[in-house]
Amino acid sequence: MSGHSKWANIKHKKGAADARRGKIFTRLIKEITVAARMGGGDPDGNPRLRSAIASARAENMPKDNIIRGIKKGTGELEGEVYDEILYEGYGPGGVAVLVECMTDNRNRTVADIRHYFAKSNGNLGESGCVAYMFDKKGVMLVDKSTTSEEELMDLAIEAGADDVVEEDDHFQVVTAPDDFDEVRENLEKAGVQFVEASISMVPQNTIEITEEKPAKAILKLLDSLEGHDDVQNVYANFDIDDELMEQL
Repeated sequence: MSGHSKWANIKHKKGAADARRGKIFTRLIKEITVAARMGGGDPDGNPRLRSAIASARAENMPKDNIIRGIKKGTGELEGEVYDEILYEGYGPGGVAVLVECMTDNRNRTVADIRHYFAKSNGNLGESGCVAYMFDKKGVMLVDKSTTSEEELMDLAIEAGADDVVEEDDHFQVVTAPDDFDEVRENLEKAGVQFVEASISMVPQNTIEITEEKPAKAILKLLDSLEGHDDVQNVYANFDIDDELMEQL
């Protein structure tokens, strides 16, 4: 799980340091719009939309923004039509990278993503070239300062989670994708607060990055991808030693 949490923790710390609320809102609105388009505008009957709305509320998105996003998805308001695309490739050090995008211009997006990979001495691959190295999981990050592992484990298992994993300054609550919404709602009712909660692609194994140059290169690539307007999520199967991470 460390490949997921390492990047998730880095993103969280970076997010606290730079003002990207507008970027976050854009991603969430896209997710709400696509979820409504695919499954309808009623969150009670659309788990994906219900999860997207919960994420938007966690970021304090205004209710009017959420409603507009839903109406664009259902066609009640005019708006862009987004395609969902998964790009796969290899970054510095042979690290496998998945890039989830939502775009209204496939040609623009693939050209930009390919450029980022090439600039980092990586390469954009064919569909399926690295996806098999990841498992889809529900992952919720909980700050260690808010609970004990024993207490969280009891609550999580009772809520229907598969496992609780200790990682750096967070606990990870892990679920099957189909159980994610129910577990999240049960834990929220029990008073658990999440740093991040999402359906994620979790690496089955990780590549240890022990040298400064490839570590900087992979972090730069992931940061560039994260900053692109069409990119929703980025996943990679790397782990960086804590001491090296401190130096970086």
